[in-house]
Order: sequence, then C-alpha cells, then structure tokens
Amino acid sequence: MDSGRKILALGGARSGKSQFARRTAEASGLRPVLIATATAQDAEMAARIARHRQERGPDWLTLEEPLDLGGAITLAAAPERVVVVDCLTLWLTNVMLEGGNVEAEIAALLLAIRESAGPVILVSNEVGQGIVPETPLGRAFRDAQGQLNQAVAAACSDVVLLAAGLPLRLKPGAAMDLF
Repeated sequence: MDSGRKILALGGARSGKSQFARRTAEASGLRPVLIATATAQDAEMAARIARHRQERGPDWLTLEEPLDLGGAITLAAAPERVVVVDCLTLWLTNVMLEGGNVEAEIAALLLAIRESAGPVILVSNEVGQGIVPETPLGRAFRDAQGQLNQAVAAACSDVVLLAAGLPLRLKPGAAMDLF
C-alpha cells in the first residue's frame, strides 16, 4: 500500500467498517497500528473493546487516543506502517462532550491526514440517513458528523461505503486492490 493512500470507510452501525479496515490493513504487508478513540465507560463498551482487541491479534500496535487524533496520527504514521483510526464518530463525540473546538480539531485532523508519513484508514459512521434527532445536541452532532465525513472524504484518495459487510467504492484511487 503506497504511503499516500488515505481510505475512508463509511457505513451504518454493524455494517462491516471495522472488519474492512482491519482486513485492508493486514493485507497491506505493513505493520498495522490502531488508533482507538473509544473509552470504556461501561461494561458493554469494555466488552466491545475487548472483542475488537481479540479480533486484531498480537501483530497490531494499539494507541488509545480519545481526543488528540491529529497528534496521534502524526505520531503513529510511518512508511512501514498502516494506521487505522477506529472511529471518527466516537472521536467527534468525545470532542463535543469535552467542550472542544470542533472546527479547530477537525482542521488539525485534516492536516494530519494530508501530511501523514504513511497510509491511513479511517472508520466513520454515516449518521445522516436516519431520523432527525430530538435534542439540540443530537442535531448538532448529526450535522457535525456529516461535515466531518465530507471533509475527511475530500482529504482521502479512496472512500468506501459498507452495507451488510459489502464495500461500495464511492471514490476510487489509482490501484483499487483494497484487500
């Protein structure tokens, strides 16, 4: 996988995004690094994190970074590594709940993606196809997530939409051998 390759994997909940990102990284022949944005705030989330860790196996280096995602990408990216960010949706949630400057954090993330020293695969939820959220915070999150996905898609060489575990290429790059 060439060092300029940036892939955005989008989809709904349980659509196969994480599995796609993991398989793509493992097929690259590079050292896989996961930047995990989730925090285990309850037993169910702790179990999800443990399951994902087990699925990845011992060859993966894992960095946990719920807020400074741009900094984590800059730190982890290298020509001999492929970085997987899982996921942008939880990261945005963390930033918003911490009262962070969403626009500034997205700008820092985009800069890190564009300038990364190696390939990056980013996982994000497509949240705009459902009902209109009832609360102002929910609507603000939905809007910010849509803006984030659009900005990251523009910064990536490839964008893949997953549904039922099947990838649909929305923005193909040069060589589309993703697996």
